[in-house]
Amino acid sequence: MTRWNNNRDEIGAVSADITAETNALPARYFTDPEVHEMEKEKVFGRYWVYAGHETHIPDAGDYFTRTIGDKQIIVTRDGEGDVRAFYNVCAHRGSKMLDDTPMTDPGSLNRITCPYHLWAYELDGSLQSTPKSFEEASLNPDLDDDAVSELDPEENGLMEVNTDAIGPLVFVNFEDEPSLSLSEQAGKMKTELEDLPLGEYEHARRYVSEVECNWKTFSGNYSECDHCQANHQDWVQGLELMESELEVNDYHWVLHYKHKEDVDDEMRIHPEHEAKFYYFWPNFTVNMYGTADGYGTYIIDPIDEGRFQLIADYYFRDSELSEEEEKFVQTSRQLQEEDFELVERQYEGLTSGALGQAQLGPNEHTVHKLHRLAQDAYNA
Repeated sequence: MTRWNNNRDEIGAVSADITAETNALPARYFTDPEVHEMEKEKVFGRYWVYAGHETHIPDAGDYFTRTIGDKQIIVTRDGEGDVRAFYNVCAHRGSKMLDDTPMTDPGSLNRITCPYHLWAYELDGSLQSTPKSFEEASLNPDLDDDAVSELDPEENGLMEVNTDAIGPLVFVNFEDEPSLSLSEQAGKMKTELEDLPLGEYEHARRYVSEVECNWKTFSGNYSECDHCQANHQDWVQGLELMESELEVNDYHWVLHYKHKEDVDDEMRIHPEHEAKFYYFWPNFTVNMYGTADGYGTYIIDPIDEGRFQLIADYYFRDSELSEEEEKFVQTSRQLQEEDFELVERQYEGLTSGALGQAQLGPNEHTVHKLHRLAQDAYNA
């Protein structure tokens, strides 16, 4: 049953059984600033998190930056052609080195140089050079030049972040030794996506939106379509919603949407006559459309407990979209904006303080999985 705040003594942990009474996260986990701070380490500092698409950095020295929680990183391709990630932090005195550079407008460099004191690093993160002032003590009368220690290139190199990939999709993990491999976290999603030619598609569009609600509020909305009939009426006209399927796995779930009309197999990235929307814990989605030869990705980036940034990217065979593809992207954008209104409305209710713990319906098992994973992370 629903717990209002006047029944706060009855609020409990998310049950393993969706039919039990406490089957949702308590409301405070969406509105409490302390929970947001905790999630930076227990969620985004522990699990594999999507960093970006490696086709944007095809050559050695190409790079983009990402901020995940409070952690700022550089994602680059080294001289051997491997994708690497490093903290955007100089080993000298901790300065941020490179300015923010989005994946869709990557930079290129031969080495990574800190502008503060000009420490320079190779693309593998090792220290390449320092100015002469770090090699001799000419300005220090109490120290002879021969007393200055030579800096070890490896020990004074950049701090590397674990990377792995699903096809061209690059993920990072901030643990020293990840408790889960990307293969373990992604499960069969990894195999399914790697069977598709994702790397052959070109980036065509990016939309960045700031939304006034907690990131898990939007994630829950994305993970079910009980709201679609009432709120996405144009879109659902082309779907067989009652024949759709919700598939739940350990760390991801898939929404399979059946289309009413047949479409040519050559017009789609996958042969099945359906759309597949993958949600990958904690905050990444891959959308395989059943009526277009392309795919989309969402990054659901928390800003604070009451705001997140949605980064929506679209990939097609050609970056120059046809009229039909342009219309398709605009339809997707319309769905996003309709969802933004819904989740902001929900969050406004959550922040009122009336609700202590919500009650999920029997077909919201994907939302239940999201809440269970969040609780598991908090308790880890």
